[in-house]
Amino acid sequence: MASYVIGDVQGCFASLQKLLAECGFGRAQDRLWFVGDLVNRGPESLQTLRFIRDLGDRAIVVLGNHDLHLLGVWAGHREFHHTDTLAPILEAPDCEELMQWLLHRNIAHYEHGVLMLHAGAWPGWSLEETLFHARELEAALRGPDVEWVFAHLYGSVPAQWSDELTGADRLRVITNVFTRMRFCRPDGEMEFHHKGRLGSAPPPLLPWFDVPGRKTADIPIVCGHWSALGLYLREDILALDTGCLWGGKLTALRLEDRRVFQVDCPSIRSPKH
Repeated sequence: MASYVIGDVQGCFASLQKLLAECGFGRAQDRLWFVGDLVNRGPESLQTLRFIRDLGDRAIVVLGNHDLHLLGVWAGHREFHHTDTLAPILEAPDCEELMQWLLHRNIAHYEHGVLMLHAGAWPGWSLEETLFHARELEAALRGPDVEWVFAHLYGSVPAQWSDELTGADRLRVITNVFTRMRFCRPDGEMEFHHKGRLGSAPPPLLPWFDVPGRKTADIPIVCGHWSALGLYLREDILALDTGCLWGGKLTALRLEDRRVFQVDCPSIRSPKH
């Protein structure tokens, strides 16, 4: 049995099928880990969502910002963006079933010494704290006040974690850590404007994984979200968003030996979007 971690698919279903053939994925014995952003901007978000849902326990999924955006639109608390390709999902006869399935995916997943999340782990959180805060957000999304959650989930303030945070501010920071974070100040304050390559942000901004004293530095973390970072592999960070949507590649990494598999992707969107 092998476990393959897949980078951001974003509705590029044809590329996903090519990648699984390249890997030699065996549905009966292998598992797929998805780092989030299953949907949106690509042409086949509905097919992608149905396929991964139908994998059952062969698929481990964590939610990304585009997945939460879909849920927010469905809940009536997010507006369509002009680049969204979510209408086929929302108009599908099985929309309710798909949305309930998506709501019950995790924010973070830890297994066999590897932590998977979409964007990052806040530098001041230990592994235990990271998983605790992921469970907080999961419980809120699945709870009776989910309408209130989506009404207050979005925004960039506050940008710094504090154990004293409560209510909407607390959930908003947790959400931004797991699904939006790229660069931080040395004290862990998140900065959401810069999305470029390593070294592109002005000092003192640092990639979240290079903030001094990061408490998860001894844990291998697999993530996506940062297409400008591309394939970035080191002992503690396995970043797999290689810009399939922009005509880059779709990437899989086999956890057992860290072998990388990639397929070329047609350009679906211009990088200016």
